[in-house]
Amino acid sequence: MAPSIGKPDRNPTSKADRKAALDVGAWLFNVTTSVGIIMVNKQLMANYGFSFATTLTGLHFSMTTLMTLVLRCMGYIQPSHLPLLDLVKFALCANFSIVGMNVSLMWNSVGFYQIAKLSMIPVSCFFEVVFDKIGYSRDTKLSIMVVLVGVAICTVSDVSVNTKGFIAAVVAVWSTALQQYYVHHLQKKYSLGSFDLLGHTAPVQAASLVLLGPFVDYWLSGLRVDLFDYSLPSAFFIVLSCLIAVGTNLSQFICIGRFSAVSFQVLGHMKTVLVLIMGFFLFGKQGLSIQVVLGMLLAICGMIWYGNASSKPGGKEKRVYSLLSDKGSKTGIVDEELGMKSEKAQNLKP
Repeated sequence: MAPSIGKPDRNPTSKADRKAALDVGAWLFNVTTSVGIIMVNKQLMANYGFSFATTLTGLHFSMTTLMTLVLRCMGYIQPSHLPLLDLVKFALCANFSIVGMNVSLMWNSVGFYQIAKLSMIPVSCFFEVVFDKIGYSRDTKLSIMVVLVGVAICTVSDVSVNTKGFIAAVVAVWSTALQQYYVHHLQKKYSLGSFDLLGHTAPVQAASLVLLGPFVDYWLSGLRVDLFDYSLPSAFFIVLSCLIAVGTNLSQFICIGRFSAVSFQVLGHMKTVLVLIMGFFLFGKQGLSIQVVLGMLLAICGMIWYGNASSKPGGKEKRVYSLLSDKGSKTGIVDEELGMKSEKAQNLKP
């Protein structure tokens, strides 16, 4: 009896250790690629004058499409179905998101670009309240307010903020928050895995951005990508950006599959700190005042507080509703899963 009892004690430990090691690996992979692509793109745009963010994004997804083909051949992407209309809507939303982020990075400093990304959390909360009827506790709401105050301090203090950059940041934040919500919606609605969804969307985004990118970039910058003075160093950074983008896209889907939402937010805080620090050392000429630094710290502390508050019971929960029968004799509290079961039960009634 004793040996049979002892075996189950070892297996969970080894599985937990293996999972922890894989989680750390995915976490480091995501941090490295995310910070790396921001720094490489900023270097490419600031030092070499490559102001064709949309075309660059198309090249990113072209390389990612090749990666999805390899994953499909290896069996990591299984055959699945996504309606054309949903695919087109997702591609439009995602293209606005990524192009907006690249344009924001091109027109803004690294600090303002990254701080603006922090405001995606309250915007995402807005979508959850409107579409999913999510309720938040007092601490969760206060933590969001702290983030907003920190973002406001940094926005006012960052002298490199301009009208075009601010508009680009607003478009990027709202489209990105909507795109992230739409990812969850499509995966849930059509039972798609992260790799499966990437396999559907990457080719469409690559084709649309490569075709429209040069025209959009000409409208934004007045410059033609085919007339850019390509050099060996600039070509090197373009290729490096595309290679890192493959890792960024892949690591994001891996992390979404492995981590909870709160863990992924904490991961984002670490990337924020690293980007701000590296941006200061690489682009220090833009300067960081004490007020800006305090705003950054306040915003990051607010995000950490939000992660802790929303993970507690009642911190962030789907609102429940009471359904009364026609006679008013039965009352049920229905969440999403129970609502589906109730609907199925009603369909089975004669």
